[in-house]
Amino acid sequence: MHRRRFRLWLSAVYLGSSSFMVGTVRAQEVALSFDAADRRLRETSASLEAADHSVTAARETRASVKTLRRPVVNISAQYIEYQKSLSLDLTATKQAAATSAQDLIDGLPGSVPAPYQEVAAEIGNRLSQALPGLLAAIPDTLSYRYRDDVFRPTISVGMPLYTGGAVGAIQRGASAGVSLASAQSAQARDLARINLIRVYFGQLTAQSLEAAALETRDALAKLYSDAQRMEEAGLTPHSATLEAQVASDAAERVYQRASLAYRSAQDELARLLEVEAARPTTPLFVVSQALPPAASFLGGEDAVPQSRQADAARDIARAGVDLARSRFRPQAYAFGEYNLNRNGALPTEPDWVVGVGGRFTLFSNVGRGHALASAKAREMAAAANAREARKNAAIATLQAWDLVEAARRSFLLLDSGISAAKENLRSQQLSFREGEATIAAVLRAQSALEAAKSQRIAAAYEYDLALAGLLAASGQLDTFSDYLARADFRVAPETQP
Repeated sequence: MHRRRFRLWLSAVYLGSSSFMVGTVRAQEVALSFDAADRRLRETSASLEAADHSVTAARETRASVKTLRRPVVNISAQYIEYQKSLSLDLTATKQAAATSAQDLIDGLPGSVPAPYQEVAAEIGNRLSQALPGLLAAIPDTLSYRYRDDVFRPTISVGMPLYTGGAVGAIQRGASAGVSLASAQSAQARDLARINLIRVYFGQLTAQSLEAAALETRDALAKLYSDAQRMEEAGLTPHSATLEAQVASDAAERVYQRASLAYRSAQDELARLLEVEAARPTTPLFVVSQALPPAASFLGGEDAVPQSRQADAARDIARAGVDLARSRFRPQAYAFGEYNLNRNGALPTEPDWVVGVGGRFTLFSNVGRGHALASAKAREMAAAANAREARKNAAIATLQAWDLVEAARRSFLLLDSGISAAKENLRSQQLSFREGEATIAAVLRAQSALEAAKSQRIAAAYEYDLALAGLLAASGQLDTFSDYLARADFRVAPETQP
């Protein structure tokens, strides 16, 4: 007896402290409908923010390569200090000059009248004698050294004329990169929303299961109390009381586990939405009407993010093939340069220059044929992945449709069976109090009702998750709220079926 009182005292202390904690948390709870939670997730999710930044980066990359065909204009400035040495050999020039001068001197007497020829010959002799001395004064080699510094600003222009398709391949690859980033962002949004559905309705499920476990615990505790009174009155044996006690203790353990699961679900949703505590206001739901045939959900495989990612990867691989092919082709370009400081130009430099050029790689240190074969193989692999993505999307759609339909039928059967389970329990309890039924029959009825309630809650949760999976697999996840609005069965934690 003392041990039982001690257990009751511990339970009272635990429930009191739990009530205080719950009251504290609820004072800070944020009531959120599913749509409000969805908006909150889009505002706070780091993964969605990262996906958006990736899309922005891909778009900026695409914009950066749109102008690859435009000319590139550079302005540069150099400060140059230089020295120029020149060496000129004058030996041949001196010899030619001596020969020419001697011929001129020799012809000098004949170029004057006869009376003066003797004088001219004398002068010529003196010049002939002086000529070697005059030429000796001129060195055989003339050396010149010049040192200077100059500031050299220039403008240069280069523009591709023909790149063998490389520019177009790069631009197509950048555009495909935007498609890939957009598809990855869409997949991140779908995954985040599916996770929200799992966590949001998971908290409601845990709360409903806790409420069902509490009801069962209280019912079995009352049954145990009734058994004790009936044993004291001599109406039931002690074994029946022990059986009721075992069932009551088991129900207490189930309730404790359900409470822990509920608190864990609360923490998960609060962390996901970055709030202190969240209270979902949109209950679990089921649409009693069967979904349209599974085939009606097919045909949207091209729109699902996985297929879009595969298509973008294939386009990137195709651009890689074109880029590899461009390495086998010649390239042509135009160029020009203008010196902004002509006065400081080096002697060998032009004031300006324009022209066109071309290049063709005869031999490369990279196996261009192997590189092209590798690019083609990647393209074929990407195309195969795109086909596989569509097939997987169709399979996932059909499987999810089956899960939704199974959960719907299970929920409807359980919904109709709970009333019968309740009536059976009421009948067994009444019979037990009148001594016409055993406590085992009451426990079986209580267990059947508890199982029906728990299974009904689980079926509703399974329906919501399967529906989200079906809509995601068929590219229609944005219509989830439409199905929620059409639901004619709602399972709220505070509503006892």
